[in-house]
Amino acid sequence: MSDERRSRFRNPFRPVPPPIDRTVTTAADEAIPFGLRVAAGYGWRMLVIAAVIGVFVWLVMLLKLLVIPLLVGILVTALLWPAFELMLRARFPRWLAIAIAIAGALGVVTGLIWLVVWQVRQQMGDVQERTMAAIDAFRQFLIDGPLHLSEAEIQEYIDDGIALIQRQAEFLWTAAGALGGTAAHVVAGALLSLFILVALLADGGGIWRWTVRLFPRDARPAVDAAARNGWATVVNYARTQALVAAIDALGIGIGAALLGVPLAIPIAVLVFLGSFIPIVGAVITGALAVFLALVYNGPWIALAMLGVVLLVQQLEGHVLQPILMGSAVKVHPLAVVLVVAGGAMIAGIPGALFAVPLAAFINVAAVTIGSGSWRTGEHPRGDQLIWTTVPHDRARRAR
Repeated sequence: MSDERRSRFRNPFRPVPPPIDRTVTTAADEAIPFGLRVAAGYGWRMLVIAAVIGVFVWLVMLLKLLVIPLLVGILVTALLWPAFELMLRARFPRWLAIAIAIAGALGVVTGLIWLVVWQVRQQMGDVQERTMAAIDAFRQFLIDGPLHLSEAEIQEYIDDGIALIQRQAEFLWTAAGALGGTAAHVVAGALLSLFILVALLADGGGIWRWTVRLFPRDARPAVDAAARNGWATVVNYARTQALVAAIDALGIGIGAALLGVPLAIPIAVLVFLGSFIPIVGAVITGALAVFLALVYNGPWIALAMLGVVLLVQQLEGHVLQPILMGSAVKVHPLAVVLVVAGGAMIAGIPGALFAVPLAAFINVAAVTIGSGSWRTGEHPRGDQLIWTTVPHDRARRAR
């Protein structure tokens, strides 16, 4: 419609706003240098963004008893997704695929716990004897070593430690009560995570379509495509990290068993769990394996255990991660360390665990939106069984 025809149908009683002259500036604006005005504009916008992020983090910490089970459920869903998708492609009924996936996961966890308990029972006597021998050797080192402590001084330090524990008895009882509350929270969180897992596997598409409808209509295609790409990245990350963790656990566990280090299976389980925190978890669990070898087997076995740990970690960092992870979730090691450290400072162990997948998701989602690839309506292959929706162009025409 031309301007003349538009002016005919204009409401005569509606006031016409005056044209905006964006070139008019006040004397104060002219007195401020242009660069300072630009910096101030960036500054207050950055402050607003920081405030929004701060409020979001505060809400997450306030609702951590809900947020952590939600993130655990999403991460476990990503871990089970490849096997679950294969079962759906093989025409398994959805309820049967859900039951097999959850039962398999619970079976793996139960099997690992049984192996740990079994080896602890088998080697408990030997570990106690080696522990007493290690304590005696350490006591003798304090006497004959550079410190030259006497038996009386060592006994005095032991008595002081016992007295300190007795003085802190009330604090220990309080901590035990808090531990009971924490245990109840853990059980409740585990049940909530299981419910979230079942809900995501059963009706992930419906949940996601409802979530997309919360955004403005014009923003829905971009949000949908960014989340799909981010989800594919998280699935790839979880699958690869589980495989890498299993290889690390097998390598270090077999090395510990061959070197005669006690509790090799618990060490392997700790390495498997710790490997889900990239770089930091592997370093901590590897150091624990070396420490156990030093205490129970001596310095030469500890040195050999250190060689095994370094060999496995080098294989992971230079062979497994580049080949298996690929460029989709490729994050620089410096960024990984900073993200894990920041997550640990904000939320402890859960923050360190979820920091890298969240960072990978945000990175891929931001790249998707910034590049404009969402306009094509293309999504990663492998998420079509549950997350299938109408393509964006057809969806717009249907609306």
